[in-house]
Amino acid sequence: MLRAPSRFVRGWITAAVVGSVLAGCGSSSGEPASGKARPAAKTDVTVEPIKASTELTDTKGVKVSLKKEPERIVCLFALCDDILTELGIVPTATNSALLAHPDFLGEEKAKQVDVIPGGFIAPEVEAILSHKPDLVIGLGDTHGKLAPALKGATTFWAMQPESWEDSVGYLRDLAALTGRTAEGEKAEKTFRTKLAAAEKAPSDKTALIIYGSDENFGVATPETDVAAGLFPKIADYPWKSRGVEGSYSLEEILAQDVDVLFVETLGFGDADGRLSEKLAENPLWGKIPAVKNGDVHEVNSEVWAKGRGTRSLGIVLDEATAALR
Repeated sequence: MLRAPSRFVRGWITAAVVGSVLAGCGSSSGEPASGKARPAAKTDVTVEPIKASTELTDTKGVKVSLKKEPERIVCLFALCDDILTELGIVPTATNSALLAHPDFLGEEKAKQVDVIPGGFIAPEVEAILSHKPDLVIGLGDTHGKLAPALKGATTFWAMQPESWEDSVGYLRDLAALTGRTAEGEKAEKTFRTKLAAAEKAPSDKTALIIYGSDENFGVATPETDVAAGLFPKIADYPWKSRGVEGSYSLEEILAQDVDVLFVETLGFGDADGRLSEKLAENPLWGKIPAVKNGDVHEVNSEVWAKGRGTRSLGIVLDEATAALR
């Protein structure tokens, strides 16, 4: 039986990489996936006005106070890059590869943004401060430990997104802090409208998002993954979190008759090649309906696993609804 990587590894991704990255702790039901997901409430497309302010309490209750609108912002995880792009701002530095995606800055323009050394897990404090940032934004459960080292030199803002609503909240918060209120309202409206439209015509197909690198894989669940949180609204997505150590076997996945598979290949160390190609070595893989019917979609993990903002989630909706038709 192939096992899922630990929550720490997923976290390294999705916010990467993600779960920690792509993620927060989900509930631990210990129950197998079964039955169809409950219909989700329809998304309200109404967007409340955003008021500019240099002091606020964010969507998670964290207080953020700046002396002026920030001009030099360093991003330590991809949601920050996503939000800044929506607001028409280029980060001073980043350690995410999201900006290279063609629906963000694109490869050439992304090369002009400095990269913070040290990787996602341990970005170098000296490198961060060398950019003289007005604001540094990181993932709370990964970068919170940097706060003491940054205190007094800059403002550190720890975000902890667990749902698309959280992502929208952070978009609104950063729009207020930067004075980009019109841009923030427009981005929120665009995403809400797209999600509401997708909800009006949900697919009856069973979908699944898996992630991993080589012999290990994990199932993205709505409780622990922002992108997966959209799927109960647009398809049959019967996957539930099993807690930190939970995992699904290929046998269990086969039993669910998955119609459409989305695969996030995550790079770790020297691992290369697509996850779907690695899993093809297991004889059970070819028996999954999605595999037999050629409905396996390798997706961009920078967007699907790490982005988590309205622009990334909009891309997820576009690609998912097209595949689920």
